[in-house]
Amino acid sequence: MIDLASIIIAITSLVIIWAIVSIPVWISAKIFLSHRTSFGRAMLVTAAGPIVYAFVLFISTTIISLAIGNRISLITSLGVVLAFLAWIYVFKRGFGTGWIRATAIAIVAILVFVMIGLAIGSFTHQIVPDVRPVIIDQPFQSV
Repeated sequence: MIDLASIIIAITSLVIIWAIVSIPVWISAKIFLSHRTSFGRAMLVTAAGPIVYAFVLFISTTIISLAIGNRISLITSLGVVLAFLAWIYVFKRGFGTGWIRATAIAIVAILVFVMIGLAIGSFTHQIVPDVRPVIIDQPFQSV
């Protein structure tokens, strides 16, 4: 049974993760839009971006598969491109900028996120050096 403490811990954890994931977006927005950005706006964009991305990916792959048939790689590629454009549009509207700066913010945010992830991974490896990485060698369907 789920108790109130578990719900509070889960919500608190999600908010903390949301704030951490918003940091790369805020840093990249500060680089390109120094005076027009805040951490709160970066958090809003970070919350809206994945929702729009998932929605556009689902709808576009469904419509494209109905239009051209069962070409999985083409459908997925077109869906991902359209969803990425929708994600950039969220950055464009959220930060009140143009397409080029929104694209730059998105790309730099991805790079900063990867760098932070590598730094955290390296730091963790220094603290606990004998732990091997978890590698899944089976498809997800078989696990």
